[in-house]
Amino acid sequence: MPGFHIAPLRLPAAALTSTLLLTTALTGGATPAQASTSSAQTAVVSMGDSFISGEAGRWQGNSNTQSGSRSGTDRAYSGGGYDPAKIYGSTYASGCDRSDSAEVLSATGIADVAINLACSGATTDHVFRAVNGGESLKGESPQADRLAAVAAQYRVELIALSIGGNDLGFSDVITNCVEDYTILYSYCHDDQGKKVDDRMDSAMAGIAKSVQEIRAVMSSTGYSTGDYRIVLQSAPSPIPRSSENRYSQSGWSRLTTGGCPFWNKDADWARDEFIPEYAAAVKEVAESEGVQFLDLQDMLQGREVCAKTTRLATSSQGPSAATSEWARFLVSGVAQGTLQESFHPNYYAQRALGRCLALIHAKPTGDYACQNTAGKGDSGMYLTGVS
Repeated sequence: MPGFHIAPLRLPAAALTSTLLLTTALTGGATPAQASTSSAQTAVVSMGDSFISGEAGRWQGNSNTQSGSRSGTDRAYSGGGYDPAKIYGSTYASGCDRSDSAEVLSATGIADVAINLACSGATTDHVFRAVNGGESLKGESPQADRLAAVAAQYRVELIALSIGGNDLGFSDVITNCVEDYTILYSYCHDDQGKKVDDRMDSAMAGIAKSVQEIRAVMSSTGYSTGDYRIVLQSAPSPIPRSSENRYSQSGWSRLTTGGCPFWNKDADWARDEFIPEYAAAVKEVAESEGVQFLDLQDMLQGREVCAKTTRLATSSQGPSAATSEWARFLVSGVAQGTLQESFHPNYYAQRALGRCLALIHAKPTGDYACQNTAGKGDSGMYLTGVS
């Protein structure tokens, strides 16, 4: 499911980062007129919403252990308590949640500097320039305006963009699907699917405008279209299709143990109908705007929350990239972290996404899908061509 900021659910009780976030360039620094694209350090930039900002990067796998390091899954554990700012830096306080393992920071070796402008909860309106309808979010100016400062100070070579999930209202869709499982005992795929379909054209128009706004910023800062690349990404489903779920839909194990409370029909709709539909729509935008497309619809295959081929970490068997889930489960029971981290790529997935970005960086043209290799970590990610 595309990146989104999950809203509160009515459920039963249930030194690198600071450097790479480029505070100086965004608060003072160079102006567009001072840009020098020939001698400056190279930069790779990420823009968009929670999927690419690094939401859930605190977690390496999932565990129902509620204390201590949560069986080794909680990277914010310090031995005597929890400090999410270790993972998200100052953006934990604002709610943008840019983690130290976010895709752009995990894509090592492709530029001198990696800069993360994405923010959890962003819609396409938060990408546009302020002069063209862009809006501030969580105390930060529109992302395109912040990109102008980056492009002036650095020689930007690649911009990764993941946006549109919040335009589709997918937070509301997720909330309704979970509530239909836990409270109403009804399905969500029919009515929520229609809502997504109704919003699709508008969301895609917003994505297209986001690309155009980025182009406008880069042009005004002295770049030609051949000086940099834009990679437009789709997104995977954090939950598996019903046949690949290790918990039965009957009883409460999907909620209280696995953290994946979806009916089979709703899970199948999300995995096999919406995600491919979303990817196809984003690909059309990429083609129309002349940017590269990175298809991530199968990136979490077999690594989703509750997937049969993964397991929860325990005190006797800790987490690992080979066996753990790569998406954050729904927080239920005693809280672990924040609700908004639920159903986002976790530390392992973000490392894998970084590898995907590095792989497509090495491909100057063409569209590609990034997939994982069963039983391996981020080193097992590979690209296949998309026609």
